[in-house]
Amino acid sequence: LQGLETLSLRLDRICENAQEIANFLDEHPQVEWVNYPGLPSHPSFKLASKYFLPGRYGPVLSFGVKGGKSAGEKFINSVNLASHLANVGDAK
Repeated sequence: LQGLETLSLRLDRICENAQEIANFLDEHPQVEWVNYPGLPSHPSFKLASKYFLPGRYGPVLSFGVKGGKSAGEKFINSVNLASHLANVGDAK
């Protein structure tokens, strides 16, 4: 139960960050597509707006870079700030 006291606050911030990242990626010229329910272009945006808290569309998004598999591999191998994580919002 470690960190449970701040879980709500942390998830709020994580969702805010995910929305900002999705907005940024959606406008980036080297990004082919962005999958995030908080974007108006997402096929489930209306449903997400109905069922999620306002502005809280979750912490998970995905995107594809232009240039196919080799461009994607190059991008992944160049990432310095993000981490590949199996847990979201965990205290560990």
